[in-house]
Amino acid sequence: MTAPQEPPAVKCLVWDLDDTLWDGVVLEGDTPPPFPHAERTLKTLDSRGILHAAVSRGDHDMATAHLDACGLGEWFCAARIGWGDKSTAVRRIAETLNIGLDTIAFIDNDPAERAEVAAALPMVRCYPAHLAEHLPDRAEFRPAHVTAEATGRRLLYRTEWRRRQAEEEAGGDRREFLASLGLVMEIAPATEDDLARASELTVRTHQLNSTGLIYSEEELRRLSTAPDHQVRLARLKDRFGDYGIVGLSVTELTSTQSVLRLMLMSCRVASRGAGELMLAHLVRQARAEGRRPVTHFVPTAVNRTMLVTLRFAGYVPVTTAPGDETPMVLEVPADHPLREPGSHVRLLVHDA
Repeated sequence: MTAPQEPPAVKCLVWDLDDTLWDGVVLEGDTPPPFPHAERTLKTLDSRGILHAAVSRGDHDMATAHLDACGLGEWFCAARIGWGDKSTAVRRIAETLNIGLDTIAFIDNDPAERAEVAAALPMVRCYPAHLAEHLPDRAEFRPAHVTAEATGRRLLYRTEWRRRQAEEEAGGDRREFLASLGLVMEIAPATEDDLARASELTVRTHQLNSTGLIYSEEELRRLSTAPDHQVRLARLKDRFGDYGIVGLSVTELTSTQSVLRLMLMSCRVASRGAGELMLAHLVRQARAEGRRPVTHFVPTAVNRTMLVTLRFAGYVPVTTAPGDETPMVLEVPADHPLREPGSHVRLLVHDA
């Protein structure tokens, strides 16, 4: 019998505004300052790489103007303010930020609003407003890793919001939009400075994740210098800015095989074709070294997209997974053609 799986850490706290973030109703002409304890929670969680968003009743322009007037607008990556169901707004926040609903938390002073969100989205954790000052002390708001990149995560997501606005302005022509981004992906061996972020990725990334293996900094340090392993990181940037480290691969080398023990890619760049590009590079590298490209895959409730990405890259099943702890094994056939990088992205590979 397996132990119940712990829910993932919170990646985004969604705030109600009136009577939760501040004492008053902006639409009724109030101009309340934020509660001091709420402001402390905003800053503390932001320093840990936890995002903030707003879902509230009222007029969008008035509410966001008041956030800016209070000096809080920059702390929020997205806002859905209006009169519809809050569960629908929370779902749209998750879609906007491209993160799982099970990594969303919601705080609201109104028990009826919390109940509506909890009923429609049972995976979202809901908290009453009076707990705002205590949230930083709770385990789900204390990530195992706080890296330099984590503390700048808010800026990355605010930049992503600008990208999404540009995509809407492109009028639905996805190829034209991707070509306009000027994407550059760099793939290189992990260095000492990268290990904390690489370990954090193994904890935080669930959807585009082949096996769910979690590696500590020490384990990655050992594997990155071992002759029978390769640890590679992918970085991505475009004309709007730097996405930072978005992908990780851990490969075990044998005399005949290049076995991908873990491949993951941040959900933030799933729509950029980053996963396919990194896999194509790994297949190309394995063949250049005279090894067969093999990968392991452990299915979960949320990583089916990763299996689709592997199949698109040419991996076909050799075995199926007979149990929860036995991975499926896939291999790229020798006659499968190598995939070339798409014209919308430039690939830079560093061997050392």
